[in-house]
Amino acid sequence: MNYLSTDEDREIAGKSIEIVRNIVMNSKKFKPYEPEELRPGIDITDNETLAKESGKYASTIFHPVSTCRMGNDEKAVVNDRLVAHGLENLRIVDASVMPHITSGNTNAPTIMIAEKAADMI
Repeated sequence: MNYLSTDEDREIAGKSIEIVRNIVMNSKKFKPYEPEELRPGIDITDNETLAKESGKYASTIFHPVSTCRMGNDEKAVVNDRLVAHGLENLRIVDASVMPHITSGNTNAPTIMIAEKAADMI
């Protein structure tokens, strides 16, 4: 799936671990639970190793989204009508167009995207 295949991905992964560490270890709400980091381990602090370690435990949970995200910025693949940028007659109509994963199951939003696409076509 090309996880952590770019410098930007690795930097984000490492920084994400640092943010979670800071929240959990410094939050009064967590103190009663005496949190302890098991993986990758509190002794690992450099961003490169944090990213490498995160790759050992990360997975999609079988809901990959945002690989062909919708939008108008340079990283977007399709526009608001689900047409691939720079192409004609090619629409992408699935969970990959979601700019971000939903907080719940991806099935219902994917059905909604498909129904909206059917209306537009």
